[in-house]
Amino acid sequence: MPKMRKKGDLPSKVCLACGLPFTWRKKWERDWDNVKYCSERCKRSKNSA
Repeated sequence: MPKMRKKGDLPSKVCLACGLPFTWRKKWERDWDNVKYCSERCKRSKNSA
């Protein structure tokens, strides 16, 4: 079982649509390198921004 991490120690990125920073989530564990948007809403509105 992996060690627990503090929230401040998790990797983060900047959303391409809204420009806000977001941190790693468990559901993105296998695909973190390809995650570009912080939410489905930002992903859908990427072309209108």
